[in-house]
Parts: sequence; structure tokens; C-alpha cells
Amino acid sequence: MRPIRHSWHITLRYLRAFIRQPAWVAITLVQPVIWLLLFGALFKSVTRIPGFEGGTYIDYLTPGVIVMTAISSAGWNGMAFIDDMDSGVMDRFLVSPVWRGALNLGSMVYSALTIAVQSVIICGLAYAVGAHFRNGMLGVVSLVVIACTLGASFAALSNALALVARQRETLIGAVTFVLLPLTFLSGAFMQLSLAPEWIAAVARFNPVNWAVTAARAAGARDADWTVVLTRLGLLAALLLLSTILATRAFRAYQHSI
Repeated sequence: MRPIRHSWHITLRYLRAFIRQPAWVAITLVQPVIWLLLFGALFKSVTRIPGFEGGTYIDYLTPGVIVMTAISSAGWNGMAFIDDMDSGVMDRFLVSPVWRGALNLGSMVYSALTIAVQSVIICGLAYAVGAHFRNGMLGVVSLVVIACTLGASFAALSNALALVARQRETLIGAVTFVLLPLTFLSGAFMQLSLAPEWIAAVARFNPVNWAVTAARAAGARDADWTVVLTRLGLLAALLLLSTILATRAFRAYQHSI
């Protein structure tokens, strides 16, 4: 119970900060909305390419935009750790009886909640411009869960990097460096059967592609739950590994002070 209680209090700390500046969700939605509307209109004719499957392009694009938003939002999660380190709050936490893992888990839960709100908003916007969620509410809920699982993994990795690097510039550079390559080396925007073979090969090991594949499978009229559960299992393993890595990164931080 102690780890759960401590993690919940850390989550509440982040939620209180969010309530004071709720515009953060709107700000992080600007780019995904542009991608959804711009790419949806610009590349809608790709559905005419022989071999393309998946209905309209907006149907195909929506899961990709939601997954991209999840990793983009979660990538900045470590900024809060850097702020706490710079202000001395992190040091006070570490000399208190608080469970170390709670500092990371509370941050991850907050990130997942933020991603859930963003995902629901994007689903609503996508529906307004013509997207179809053929598996109904079950498909939408599955999409949100998948995005949150992937996002929580990246939030933990962001926290780990923040604890080790302790510099905003390093975190900004790392997020910028990995975000677009991970997105474009997946099936987020183009069917992999129509992509170069080397991209399809790399995508097999790309967690962004795992999430996109699972989301599309869950949203199909005849959902392939074997694909969904397999990819979700891989994402869960990544989440566990990322959580352990972030929790252990506190040791590196303590040794550096």
C-alpha cells in the first residue's frame, strides 16, 4: 500500500500543477491537429495506390497521429524532474521517507492521464472530419489504452535521461532526435507494404509501429485481438523495462551530487 499511496500523492502533485496551467494540453494538440488536417487532405489520394488497405486515409492516419502525440507529449516528461533538480525539490524528496519509485511512477501516471485526454480529443476531431471508428467504443478505448502504455514507457525513459543528464538541452536534443525517425520508421503515415523493404524491416523492432499496428487492429470492424494482445504485450514489456531503468537512474543522480 505504501508504494501506491506515495505514487498517488506524486500524481496529485503533477495534477495540481496542471490545473494551474491547463493550456498545456491545448498547446501540445496544435501540431497533431495540423498533421491530422494537413496530412489527411494532402495524402488522401494514396488510398488509390494498388495494394493500399484501410479505408479512407483519415481512418488510416488517426491512430498514427494519436501514437505520435503520445510519444511527443511523454518525451518532455523529464523536464519536470530537471525543474525539481534545479530548484532543490528533488534533493528534499530523496532525503525524505518517500519511496523512490513513486517519484517516477507518479510522473508516469500523470503523463498517461494527459495522453488519454489528448487521445480522446483527437478522436473527436478525427470523427468530425470524417474518420470512422468501425469497432465502436471498444476500438476507441483500446486505442487510448495503447497510446497511454506507449506514452508511459517514453515518459519513464525521459525521466531516466533527465536524472542522468540533468540538462534541458540534452533532453530537448534527444527528444527531437528520436521523435520523427521513430514515427517515419513505422506504419504511422504509410502502409509498410508500400514502403521500402528496409523501413519495413526496421519497423518490426519499433515500439511506435507496435502501437500503431495494435491500434489499427483493435479499431477494425473485425478486430484481430491476437495482433492487439501480442503488440500490447511487447509494449507492456517495454513499459516494465523503462520503469526499472528510470527508478535505477535515481542512483546515478544521487552519486553525482
